[in-house]
Amino acid sequence: MTPLSLSFSSLLKNKDSLQKFFNCYNAFQAQHDLPRYFGNRTPWKKALIPVISKNSVNPDTIFANNEMSLGDIEIYGFDYDYTLAFYSRHLHTLIFNIARDILIQEHRYPEGLREYEYIPNFVVRGLHYDVQKALLMKIDAFHYIQLGTVYRGLHPVPDKEVIAMYDGCHVPLENMSDFYGKSSHGHTMKQFMDIFSLPEMNLLCSVNDYFMKHNIDYEPVHLYKDVKEAIGDVHVKGIMYRAVEADIENYISYGQQTHAVLKKLYEDGKKMFLITNSPFDFVDRGMNYIVGKDWRDLFDIVIVQADKPGFFNDRRKPFRRVTDKGVLHWDRIHKLEKGKIYKQGNLYEFLRLTGWRGSKVLYFGDHIYSDLADLTLKHGWRTGAIIPELRKEIKIMNTEECVHLMTWLQGLTGLIEHMQVHRDPASQAVVQEWIEEREAMRSQTKDIFNGQFGSLFRTYHNPTYFSRRLSRFADIYMASLSCLLNYDFHHTFFPRRTPLQHESPFWPEQTSAGALKMPFIPLHNHN
Repeated sequence: MTPLSLSFSSLLKNKDSLQKFFNCYNAFQAQHDLPRYFGNRTPWKKALIPVISKNSVNPDTIFANNEMSLGDIEIYGFDYDYTLAFYSRHLHTLIFNIARDILIQEHRYPEGLREYEYIPNFVVRGLHYDVQKALLMKIDAFHYIQLGTVYRGLHPVPDKEVIAMYDGCHVPLENMSDFYGKSSHGHTMKQFMDIFSLPEMNLLCSVNDYFMKHNIDYEPVHLYKDVKEAIGDVHVKGIMYRAVEADIENYISYGQQTHAVLKKLYEDGKKMFLITNSPFDFVDRGMNYIVGKDWRDLFDIVIVQADKPGFFNDRRKPFRRVTDKGVLHWDRIHKLEKGKIYKQGNLYEFLRLTGWRGSKVLYFGDHIYSDLADLTLKHGWRTGAIIPELRKEIKIMNTEECVHLMTWLQGLTGLIEHMQVHRDPASQAVVQEWIEEREAMRSQTKDIFNGQFGSLFRTYHNPTYFSRRLSRFADIYMASLSCLLNYDFHHTFFPRRTPLQHESPFWPEQTSAGALKMPFIPLHNHN
């Protein structure tokens, strides 16, 4: 048995033991010809790291932020885009290309921008954009910028420069975006919460990159507004809708088993409704492809062009009935009937006409703000967030590389926390080496998910601003509606009871340094 197979608690009782451990640590390094700072696939992982659990997370799981029983749900509501219909990456490329061309043709931007193409894995959802400084970045739940994730154009900004610009890493509340993630008067930040915003972020970075590369003096605020308007035109003018309808098989990813979910709910006697911002022709074409021509028979109410989030707050807009050919009726709406199509309207009128109130209603959407926030805060509906990125991130988390990396990172963090009390030069030198190794490993964990911005859900150690909003506004969340097929309609979802910082955990290594008298981080013999 090598000395390294002993528990850390028996080795690290004082500074002499600390030095002894470090000597053994170096001896083990030399014995196995390991690099000073470990790479991703070196044999130290299997030798040093106890694999905490070999149980992988099922990507088709439904995760709970709040306890909720499907047995209490009588009515199911849905958004359309990225909830019932999922799109291929071809759609993001299409939106990017059209908006780029609008900038050139209608806003007189340089022809050289045509050299830029959509970069599929460059950005992640939930990022913030500083409109005045033209910087794209990831911010955590406490309004702190994650260093290493700040980009000007297509290139990272050095940490020292970021700290100088923001006088640290904290973004004051008054500079953050408004409730719906928008940059409004008095706010300098815009948060991109919509999956459709991925091409917008790409375009902002591309245009910034072109201007900087060619030493063109420009006003960042004008650039942001022009890109925002160009992206808006792709939707408002119907360009995207027509393109998708003309080549639907290329743009809609069929395979999320949406039809099976809707059929299961219908056969169980659940009422269903659709509230979407998309126009009827676009929705009808997509649902015919996904579900079939009889898709409207499954829904009790269909509302298009709802103008969310205004739909949930503006009491002034009445409903209008629309024919299959898009003709608007002028008659007053006294009830919402199955088989008919309605547009605009507002939630207060919807509640009055249907009587569908409170926790018996569950609404699914992909936009944390526009789809879910008002429903849970103001109306007491239950909410389900559809997060397509979740499936990819869970698959990454399940890899042996990620499990080993995260396990060692957690152990190393606990080691630093416990041993930092030794202030003599030799001990501090050891701790400093561990700190440097930890910093290198934290960058590795970020790069596993996305080389520029890391995970959608976590900064180095804190939840992201996106995660904070997700946990606040969604009772449950999942990768797609198909996850519902794994549960019966009496299933109760329970959130995990994770210990608060002051509560006694089941696993000692989760405890902060001062909470237990003796640190204990097990290290098993793998000889």
